[in-house]
Amino acid sequence: MQSAMPVEDMEAKGRAAKAAAHRLAYLSTEVKNRALIDIAQGLLTRQEEILAASRLDCEEAEGVGMDAAMLDRLRLTSGRLEAMSQDVRAVAALPDPVGETFDMRTLPNGMLLGRRRVPLGVIGAIYESRPNVTIDISVLCLKSGNAVILRGGKEALRSNGALVKVVQDAAYRAGVPEGAVQFIESTDRALVDHMLKMRGTIDLIIPRGGEGLIRLVVENAAVPVITGGVGVCHTYIDRSADMTKATDIAYNAKVQRPTVCNALDSLLVHAEIAPRYLPLIAQEWGKAGVEMHCDERALDILKPVSSLKIVPCSEQDWGKEFLALVAAIKVVDSLDQALEHIERYGSGHSEAIVTEDYSAAMRFLNEVDAACVYVNASTRFTDGGQFGLGAEVGISTQKLHARGPLGVRELTTYKWVAWGSGQVRG
Repeated sequence: MQSAMPVEDMEAKGRAAKAAAHRLAYLSTEVKNRALIDIAQGLLTRQEEILAASRLDCEEAEGVGMDAAMLDRLRLTSGRLEAMSQDVRAVAALPDPVGETFDMRTLPNGMLLGRRRVPLGVIGAIYESRPNVTIDISVLCLKSGNAVILRGGKEALRSNGALVKVVQDAAYRAGVPEGAVQFIESTDRALVDHMLKMRGTIDLIIPRGGEGLIRLVVENAAVPVITGGVGVCHTYIDRSADMTKATDIAYNAKVQRPTVCNALDSLLVHAEIAPRYLPLIAQEWGKAGVEMHCDERALDILKPVSSLKIVPCSEQDWGKEFLALVAAIKVVDSLDQALEHIERYGSGHSEAIVTEDYSAAMRFLNEVDAACVYVNASTRFTDGGQFGLGAEVGISTQKLHARGPLGVRELTTYKWVAWGSGQVRG
């Protein structure tokens, strides 16, 4: 695989993407959907070469000591390729947002004014580890009429290369303009810095990865950026919570897939029910091997329960994204304390309350400032596929232009359109 690439080649890829984006903006829905269906099929028919590339990436990553959480994100399997294929088909089945006209109204002067949805142009995607992101971003960009420049992490270079080849072959065969999907084959970090400065070529940068990558992009980009992905997710068990619901939800949020950004990191429990609830969830988490970092009151309740991984918490446990079978536990005296804790330590990603009290639920929904807020449900649902978006290019935790899972509609903007009959301004 290529390890270096001249900046001139990077610029050439940018120009090709820009030219393709102009044609993509008015490409028919039929062509775009045909490309996506062919991509979905290609993921299955070319499974052998994709998995071979993934095995090489994983072997190299293991050799340099990559941790288990990152290896889980890196590894492709037949099951994951099947799920990716289904997600691509789901995106193909979505309505095409491009060309949608909305908010039409007639002005007092008789002119008809409204807005029409259009693509953003060229999306630059910089991401780490998870090769499925290559497919997610590519198909969402194609569906929304955007060209894309992909720069994945060096640990997934072979996997990403195999996946991009499937996308390009299927898309161009279906009639998508050449150059619409560009892949940076180089691992040279200097090219990332250059990519962040390609104002006039790239219309939006979306980083998807750890806190370090996102900070690098935000601090150095001369191009607009949508950030997100770092999830410090809380689940608050209210005094009126149903014990069964509360146990099932917290278990799912922590254990179902602990290495992802929407998994539970901190469990907040109202003091009135903590003596009854904490032993229940601790026993279930204990079966899954969860290590529990407990505040003093939670520690007092759980110490008598045998065979649990329990340690005293530290200040560093609050506001920490564990990405592992580790959770912080805090006992609070009120909903107000829970809200204050989330406001201080949350990352604006996903927060949940388990309660049978409607007033408490509404306060939580109204007062928690996060992209996704849940009542009596697991934070693991924060996902483009689960939200009916087919897939996502990332999860935005900022407040401008889009928030939460970014699907096809979030990869568009609009232009004002006006129909007149000879009006002039006096």
